[in-house]
Amino acid sequence: MVSTEPTYTIASLTPQTWPAFEALVQRHNGIFGGCWCTWFHEGHPNCEGRGETAEGNQAIKKRLVDDGVAHAALVMDGDEAVAWAEYGTPEELPTLHHGKQYHATKAADPDYRITCVFVDKRHRRRGVTELAISGALDLIAQAGGGRVESYPHDLTDQTKKMSSSFLYNGTRRLYERLGFDYDRPKGLENCVMVKTVDPS
Repeated sequence: MVSTEPTYTIASLTPQTWPAFEALVQRHNGIFGGCWCTWFHEGHPNCEGRGETAEGNQAIKKRLVDDGVAHAALVMDGDEAVAWAEYGTPEELPTLHHGKQYHATKAADPDYRITCVFVDKRHRRRGVTELAISGALDLIAQAGGGRVESYPHDLTDQTKKMSSSFLYNGTRRLYERLGFDYDRPKGLENCVMVKTVDPS
């Protein structure tokens, strides 16, 4: 019997892979009300006009990709992108949820941060989030490595179960499986996780 399970691969978000990323976002109505994965770029000089319209956000994201300042690990099923994990330097991704608390409690900036993970609704609950984050870590290693932060949901047994569509950056437990260490809380149900990635 022939397996019909997808065979996933990782690709970097570049001008060449933009059409696959664009198709994934369009299949999900622009993601979170037309964000186009631009929210964490807010404050970057190339982001003027962000948040005004979904079409404008799309154009901003395309420009950031073309300029080499928007990065993501795309999970591919053949030629189709089915997930991504956005990553970049603090200069490329300057905005964070609970930013005031984050900056008041930080000792230093990381070299990279992983800010957003999204999985096509047809591919959820298959381990694709972990694959996307692992892909981002591999791409960071190829870029020279360094201290990496991410800001997952720190869910407890008492926390109301959240829809996977709202878990925009995975969970603390997932990052612990990937070798991250807990650093500190951020907001009510998020935390800062850290890992040092060696260059590859």
